[in-house]
Amino acid sequence: MPEAKFQIKRKCEVCGNTFIAKTLDSRYCCRHCTDIAYKKRKAAKTKEEQLNLIAQHIPSERDYISVKEAVAMYAISRDTIYRLIRKGRLPYINIGERLTRISREQLEMIVPLREEPIKDEHLLPRLYDMEPENCYTIGEISMKFRIDDSTVWAHIRKYSIPTRQIGNYVYAPKKEIDNLYKSL
Repeated sequence: MPEAKFQIKRKCEVCGNTFIAKTLDSRYCCRHCTDIAYKKRKAAKTKEEQLNLIAQHIPSERDYISVKEAVAMYAISRDTIYRLIRKGRLPYINIGERLTRISREQLEMIVPLREEPIKDEHLLPRLYDMEPENCYTIGEISMKFRIDDSTVWAHIRKYSIPTRQIGNYVYAPKKEIDNLYKSL
């Protein structure tokens, strides 16, 4: 990653401490927080794989399913299922200790089936098209939005907008700049 030529203050996504980012993509203040975030992502991926495996092996003709199977099929938390049972909105059968079965038909009326998992946008790197035809120069930004060059640079640093220098011109993506100044 390219190192920033200016200081960018960020808040660590794990511990919440403020730190000076070494690169434009820095999200964590130290190696310890990076490791914690990695372990969380890895655990979430493992859990998602386990839920997918459970959901695939449930026969469609069964009328009553276990709580774990309902969590896998409907992407609803275990606590929510038990809360619905306590409130009487979800019929269930208690076969024995740890053998609670819930009505699949009634659960489908309350909660739709789980679709593909939604990707967290902050975990995915942003992809920018930094070709000159898809970017503004700093001068174009200041003329279009009637803002001083130094203010444009301050906003680019503050909001971590990527730039690309080609010769004497510095380019910033039109999409990001338009989103930033859309209220002007």
